[in-house]
Amino acid sequence: MSLQHSLLLTVFLAPGALPALAAGGDFSGLVDIGGDREMYLECRGTGSPTVFIVPGGKAAADDWTKDSPVFANVAKFTRVCAYDRPGTPLADGSPSRSDPVPMPITVADSVADIHSLVAVATIETPFVIVGHSYGGLIVRLYAMTYPADVDGMVLVDALSEGLRAAETPEEWAHQKIILDGDLTETLKIYPDIERADADPSFDELYAAPPLQPMPLVVLSADHPWGPLVPGFITDGSLPPDTPPDIGYVTDRAQKEAQANLAALVPGSKHVVNTDSGHEIHKDQPQLVLDSIREVVDAVRAGKTSLEP
Repeated sequence: MSLQHSLLLTVFLAPGALPALAAGGDFSGLVDIGGDREMYLECRGTGSPTVFIVPGGKAAADDWTKDSPVFANVAKFTRVCAYDRPGTPLADGSPSRSDPVPMPITVADSVADIHSLVAVATIETPFVIVGHSYGGLIVRLYAMTYPADVDGMVLVDALSEGLRAAETPEEWAHQKIILDGDLTETLKIYPDIERADADPSFDELYAAPPLQPMPLVVLSADHPWGPLVPGFITDGSLPPDTPPDIGYVTDRAQKEAQANLAALVPGSKHVVNTDSGHEIHKDQPQLVLDSIREVVDAVRAGKTSLEP
């Protein structure tokens, strides 16, 4: 069966056979990134610039390719790729399709993985990069580390170092517990699950060069977070010593952090009226799709911002 006669061809190829296939046409399979490791990559569509999607914490590619219509619709107007990070379970609970690594990791580890994946799979650069939640940290550090690889960005209710900066040390100590969630039972079932260390990750962002001017859209959830935290803990299972106002603390800090993200480059667009919780790509997929299209169009027009 040829690529032309298939909607999606799943392949598991040796590195030497991979580049021509991953660079064009529908692709789904494992990519050998070296170091005895393989990572799962999925790409669809044609066109330039490529859109590279980085899912949120503990989320695999299927969080976008199956649980949201955004991926499939982006593929209608340009090439789009998404991947599994190590330790990111699929929606059905099965483990990540990418090889496990020692945990915890930091955002710099995730950036290094993308750089290897992009190089081996010959993904066209510069691309537009999209990051949700923890993925927002990754895409920013990637763009700051490899500025020639990125010419546009969409941040989808992204986590940032500004969250810590907007809280007191005591508030942040409780916040980290909420961000991590209770993994006691999960680790028994899936010991390799992704665990990213927030504090050193934030420090890596502070130490990096500034983000270069580019078309940027920041999408911020506007559903109240308190007293619980949608996207993190929603069932009331907060630790017993959690302050009762932690959700409101989170809401206040996140709003400040999101405003700071929108100020990273001139001419950015900040959408705050999203009518959405943390998973905007599922709650309001058309909004995310339109934002990606806006950035892609700006890049195609040779713009370095979204200003007219």
